Order: sequence, then C-alpha cells, then structure tokens
Amino acid sequence: MDLALFDFDGTITDRETMPDFMLAAVRPARLAVGKVLLAPLVVGYRLGLVPGTVVRAAICRFGFWRIPRAELERHGADFATRFLPSTLRPEAMERIAWHKARGDRVVVVSGGLDLYLAHWAEGQEVALLCSSLQHRDGRFTGRYRGRQCVGVEKMRRVQAAYPASEYGRIFAYGDTSEDRELLAMAHEAYYRWQPMAPAP
Repeated sequence: MDLALFDFDGTITDRETMPDFMLAAVRPARLAVGKVLLAPLVVGYRLGLVPGTVVRAAICRFGFWRIPRAELERHGADFATRFLPSTLRPEAMERIAWHKARGDRVVVVSGGLDLYLAHWAEGQEVALLCSSLQHRDGRFTGRYRGRQCVGVEKMRRVQAAYPASEYGRIFAYGDTSEDRELLAMAHEAYYRWQPMAPAP
C-alpha cells in the first residue's frame, strides 16, 4: 500500500477556505470590529511580513472566544456541505479517486480547522490530520489546541500516525511554503500540480 498526502487549501480547493469560514461563522458585530482591529496583521501577512500562523491565531482568538461549541459545529457542518463543494479542483478530486482505486491510504494534511474539514473528509472517506481549537465548558477559548498543522508540524503528525516503513511509496501534494516539509517526505511530490524533481 502507498500513502498519498494532500494539502487542502489551494491544493484540493481553488482558494484559501478559512477566510470564507470566518465570514460564515463569526458573529456579524464581532466580524465588523475584527476587520478593523486585525487589518494591520492581515496587511502584514499579504506583504510577507507576518507569518500565517500568527494571523490565524489572532483571528481565531478574536472571532471564536467564548462562542458556544454547538454553534460553531453547526456552522462547520453547513460550510462543509454547502460551500466547500464549489471550491474543489477537478484535477484534485480525480487524483484522490485514482489513489483510492489503487488501494492507497489517502490523508488530507491541513492547517484548516476540523470544524469543517472533519465533515468533508468523512464524506470523501479519506483520513484527516488538521488544526483544531480548544473548548472548555461547552465554549471555545479561541486558542488552538496544540500547534497549527502547518510546516514541520505537518511532517511530525504524518510520521506519528503513518510511519513510512508501513508504505511502499509516499505521494505528496501541496501549494505553499507551509507544505515544504510535507513534500520533502515524498518519493513523488507535486507542487501546484506540477511534479517536483526527486530529492538527491
């Protein structure tokens, strides 16, 4: 059996989906204030001055602090059903189907949130490693539970859950620098759907 590792945002989808989830799930008044307060961080991210991990942590902290768990879980299920299908790349879904037909283990490895990704992955019958948020006493704290599943953390989680010794070959698919370590694990890697030269 081979192992196929897929980034989600920008690889399986045609865009970053977390901003769309925030628009759908953050309460309107908090969203309006957050757009103003967090604008400098967002601009810094777009200019390459602020890491994505910092921006995502700040947005989640502001947007989801003290929000009831049931409320966000409803938003996540609705987002996975109603919004995500419109973002899927045909070539990505064809490649996932190809791997599944071969009997490979397909794993989505994403910095996105399990609030919506878990529903999508279950519907596609693929495994999932992703980021998640803390909750306490039925409400979210706004903080991440553990590290965000990006960069080195993607590699660490894959190695812990799917040891390379158990698979013949590893395939990996990504589209940003946050996938670099994931792609480096693979015998056959694809960056933005173009094959990468094998590591020396």
